[in-house]
Amino acid sequence: MSDSPSEEETPDERFAAFVYFQAQNGGLFLGRIPNPATGETSVNIRAAKSVVDSLEMLTEKTKGNLNQTEDNMLKVATENLRKLLDDVSTDPLNTTDS
Repeated sequence: MSDSPSEEETPDERFAAFVYFQAQNGGLFLGRIPNPATGETSVNIRAAKSVVDSLEMLTEKTKGNLNQTEDNMLKVATENLRKLLDDVSTDPLNTTDS
């Protein structure tokens, strides 16, 4: 038995990079990751919502076409960003670009 995941469990590298990139952008727009150019954090609700909406659309459009690892990767990224978006959107101390 091999320790490496089977081909069916290994995510397509392009898909994994895309989901990771979207999750990173979501974290940036939700003020969880500093802007690499300035080192500062800021919140842009509109941009973050666009990322979450895109991931939710991707989830719907790829149903039945992802392996288990890809499906889980997309699910976790979407759920985590949705929760952060909801938290940031309802924070009364948050001054945002909406």
